Amino acid sequence: MSAVICGSLAFDTIMTFEGRFSEQILPDQLHILNVSFLVPALRREFGGCAGNVAYSLQQLGGTPLPMATLGSDGGGYLKRLKSLGISTEFVREVDDTYTAQAMIMTDRDNNQITAFHPGAMMQAHISRIEARSDIKLGIISPDGRDAMLQHSEQFKAAGIPFVFDPGQGLPMFDGQELAHFVELASWVTVNDYEARMLSERTGWSCAEISRRVQGLVVTLGAEGCEVWVDGEKTVVAPVKAEAVMDPTGCGDAFRGALLFGLERGWSLGRCAALGNRVGAHKIASRGGQNYTLNSDQMQG
Repeated sequence: MSAVICGSLAFDTIMTFEGRFSEQILPDQLHILNVSFLVPALRREFGGCAGNVAYSLQQLGGTPLPMATLGSDGGGYLKRLKSLGISTEFVREVDDTYTAQAMIMTDRDNNQITAFHPGAMMQAHISRIEARSDIKLGIISPDGRDAMLQHSEQFKAAGIPFVFDPGQGLPMFDGQELAHFVELASWVTVNDYEARMLSERTGWSCAEISRRVQGLVVTLGAEGCEVWVDGEKTVVAPVKAEAVMDPTGCGDAFRGALLFGLERGWSLGRCAALGNRVGAHKIASRGGQNYTLNSDQMQG
């Protein structure tokens, strides 16, 4: 069975700042912020939430169907997906714009500052989700605003359960819109910062959100994650990484594992435990799509 992965396909330009952002930014001068960071290391990677989640799911033995939009410069990404055996059935190419671009700077504490140009992603709503016998579930990850709104409605209309994963797209929506996403979704996953914003904008606590869906997962980075079901919280222990190289794409790797487990009917706690293992494995490599998983080991 397949999982439709709605989100971006992007090129990531990843830069490494050898200091700490906190040492370069004066809190009492934020109103006149003007800073420059020296970044000796720079590389370009394949990224975007849909691409990274699809990569994780494929590595685990799942069947991802990314639904995303590439620009006129996206031919190389299309070839890469095909070379990985990932379906491009729902990937569109748009000639009059660039593929989405993310400029990501990471400091020595793995804090990140990201600038994102959406490009072709803003036309992702052109693609539609329809019911199909081989599609079991889906995910709404950061995408064009119209695409996130419309695809969530289309998942619901098609009877396809889906994960709402607003990520960095969360600030685009007000409380009423976010509440509607939650009401449509089967599961919600956010990091701890996004969880606070989601709660503030909807007026619902994590416990209340979890009562409106089958489950809520709040990732905590190196601290593991929280799993909320019917208002009750369970903390899923972290997995210690063998090496910490690059946090880019760790959240997406976790979400690929989440989809893998949900498609197989696992408990949300078991899905989250797999996500922690995959995330810990991913952080030991640079970029969002350069790690290799042993599916037998990861399912332990």
